[in-house]
Amino acid sequence: MAFPPDFLDELRSRVSLVDLIGRRVPLKKRGREWVGLSPFQSEKTPSFTVVPDKGFFHCFSSGEHGDAIGWTMRMEGLSFPEAVEKLAGEAGLQVPRPTPEAKAEAEKRKSISDALELACQWFERQLRANWGEEAKDYLKRRGLSDDTVARFRLGYAPNDRGVLLKHLQVNKIDLELAAAAGLVKIPEGGGEPRDYFFNRVLFPIADRQGRIIGFGGRTLEPDGKPKYLNTPETAVFRKGRSLYNLDRARKAAHETGEIIVTEGYMDVIALDQAGFASAVAPLGTAVTEEQIAELWRLAPEPVICLDGDQAGQKAGTRVAERALPGLQAGRSLRFATLPPGEDPDSLLRAQGAKALRQVLDTARPLSELVWLMLTSGRDLATPERRAGLRQDILRLTGSILDEGVRAAYREELLARYDESYGFGSRRRKRWDGAGQSRRGETGHGGGSRGGMASRPGSPSGAFERPPPMLLRRRPEQMLMACVLNHPELAAEDCEAFAAVPLSSGDFDRLRRTVADLLAAQPDLDSVELQGHLGHLGFTGSMTAVLNEAVYLHAPFARAEKPLAEVRQGWRELMERLRIAQHDPEEIEAARQLASDMGEEALERLRAHQQLNQRQDPSLRSAGMAERQESDAGVEPAGRGE
Repeated sequence: MAFPPDFLDELRSRVSLVDLIGRRVPLKKRGREWVGLSPFQSEKTPSFTVVPDKGFFHCFSSGEHGDAIGWTMRMEGLSFPEAVEKLAGEAGLQVPRPTPEAKAEAEKRKSISDALELACQWFERQLRANWGEEAKDYLKRRGLSDDTVARFRLGYAPNDRGVLLKHLQVNKIDLELAAAAGLVKIPEGGGEPRDYFFNRVLFPIADRQGRIIGFGGRTLEPDGKPKYLNTPETAVFRKGRSLYNLDRARKAAHETGEIIVTEGYMDVIALDQAGFASAVAPLGTAVTEEQIAELWRLAPEPVICLDGDQAGQKAGTRVAERALPGLQAGRSLRFATLPPGEDPDSLLRAQGAKALRQVLDTARPLSELVWLMLTSGRDLATPERRAGLRQDILRLTGSILDEGVRAAYREELLARYDESYGFGSRRRKRWDGAGQSRRGETGHGGGSRGGMASRPGSPSGAFERPPPMLLRRRPEQMLMACVLNHPELAAEDCEAFAAVPLSSGDFDRLRRTVADLLAAQPDLDSVELQGHLGHLGFTGSMTAVLNEAVYLHAPFARAEKPLAEVRQGWRELMERLRIAQHDPEEIEAARQLASDMGEEALERLRAHQQLNQRQDPSLRSAGMAERQESDAGVEPAGRGE
């Protein structure tokens, strides 16, 4: 079975050779390559090498060599067609079938590629001809050297609307093929066909292998519209999948580990001329998911370097939103912020390569841009609006498919939320030592992590003593944080969870609602559970539970912690709350722990708990009896506080 070469190229480009081979061979990165022990014969010193940029593996001990398809054939005993089928299924590609139509399509693509290469050579010659003087002057004004013009194969489409078609026909390219290649336009209502590009500087667009697939044209007319014009969609050109300069940049990225994304052709060429050879650009549209996937094949953290104007910043926001679902450990984006009104080309001409290097080196991580997306220009003066922000954080991070990255992003953004808008932030304003709100120190990302403020005159980092009500509520907050982040704990032991005494009416209502939701849907995960609770009006209660001030006392309650660790802390909290129900000394020990977080206070609390358990093993049943008395209208002893 024969497969079209273009399809096989696309398949190889979509399959991560490191990931594919890494399923069977432990690999370690060494420079730009990956090495491991040979899977083909026994050895103690690694001789097996994977070169992802060039798309092959090589075993020096056995001499085995091949690509992703060859690897799959060897490891799984498959034929070539079977290996292609398997890899295509994993890559989400439709395998072309050997029909007469498919064969004709492959031949058509080959003919289009030949026509585009012929046209590219012709455009290059026209730039050097007499009628290309204006185009050459334009390129010189933009600071491009003759060597750069030649290296990028820049050309010129003359202001004569039929001269290219004549050249193509002389070289046996008929009208239908010229139109299929996007070089000639045939009027829908009839009339003479004409060249698609005229009086424009032309930028050839190539695929990964360097084959010409289309052109971008910049008008030389002062009021010409559109300013930039791309080849229309063809059998070989898909604007949303292609990147300008991909064939050259992928080689440079292999050497430097860096890929830079700019907005336009001239930015890419100016960067290359200044020594930044790993630059690419989308083709007049926002960066798409397919282009982001292509960028990640070149570097783990591509740098998005868009124009410093408002449109450029909006484009960066769209890139961030489209990248979130595909994030993985070690795979993200960074965003370089150019000075207002500048693009990479203008910055290079005005300040040189050093200034641009500084911009690239100080690029912000994706998480920083996501936080700005969520908060910039947003009025968060009311609890309802702050609750809306928290829900937006959960919604946006919920789009991340990788579980570990999703948990890390949620922790990072919720921690920022708590620092700026959460309980600790509001308490700083309310309980300032002078009795006045220090609004300027909070609400915009200020304050220490966890929202704890220093008292006036106290050493930096010293914690204020929380108010008594907060100390009584803290173990209950810790318990509910475990449940909201790990609802399977409550589902495992619904009766115990429903029976544990909670002094706060808000948390008790939250607890009952959680129990009801889990009774109806035991498999709810934390995102689904918190979403249901938000719709039921518990956003404020969740905000009081899921924040850094609580996690300081119960780090095991975090969403990313292993379930076994959370379960141990959960059980200790359940027992503490049962004992504290009738033991004032236990309450005071818990207060002291929440106040100074010292090791001595923690040991005192543990010793007191153990003493109580030895002296009265019936405490658990006593706690249940007191709850039953309370339900019957009798106030249990020891709950006067």
